[in-house]
Amino acid sequence: MSKPEMYISLVVGPNCEIESYALRSTLEYFGARVTVHWIGRPNDLIDVLSGEDRDAKVDYLILNFHGDEGRFCLPELGEEIYEPDEPKGEFFDEGDVIRFAKLKSMKVISTGCTLGIESTAAAFLKCGCHSYMGPNDYIDGNSNLIFLINFMYEMINNHKSQQEAFESARSIDEETMMYQLYLS
Repeated sequence: MSKPEMYISLVVGPNCEIESYALRSTLEYFGARVTVHWIGRPNDLIDVLSGEDRDAKVDYLILNFHGDEGRFCLPELGEEIYEPDEPKGEFFDEGDVIRFAKLKSMKVISTGCTLGIESTAAAFLKCGCHSYMGPNDYIDGNSNLIFLINFMYEMINNHKSQQEAFESARSIDEETMMYQLYLS
C-alpha cells in the first residue's frame, strides 16, 4: 500500500450519515486515509476533540454535524443515560469546545449550518487549532458537500495551498460563499 495523500479524521454527527458516506468514499478515492468517528453522545465528541480518541497523524479534522446558532446538534439523551460530568442537552456549544478541546496545530472544518460564525471559530482557535472553517449561515446540504469535495480535490490532486483551495471551493456559488476561514 502506498502512503496516503492526506490523513483525515471524519467525525459524524447524528443524521449526517449519507453525506459522510459520500465524503468518505470521495476522499478515499482521492487517496486520503479516512478515520471515521460515529458520535452518539456528547462524550464521543469530547473524546475526539480532547485527543483521547483521535489518531496521532491528522491533516484535517472534519466535524460533519448539523448546526444551529453556532452550536453542534446532538441527540438529547435520557437523564439516566448521561455519564457524570457529560454535557446535557441537544447542543454542544462554544463553552463546551473551550472546556474540552485540545487541538494543538490542528486544521478543523465544521460543516454544519452556522458553525462558521466568528464566536464558534474563536472558541476553536482558543483551543489551539491552526485553522478553522465553516459556513456562517444555514447552508444547503448539497452545497456543503460540493464545497468539501472541491476543497479536498484542490488540496490533494492539485497540491494547492489551504488558502487557494478554500478560495476555489468557496467560489462555486452563493451557498459555498458562506464558508469562512479563520487562522490562528
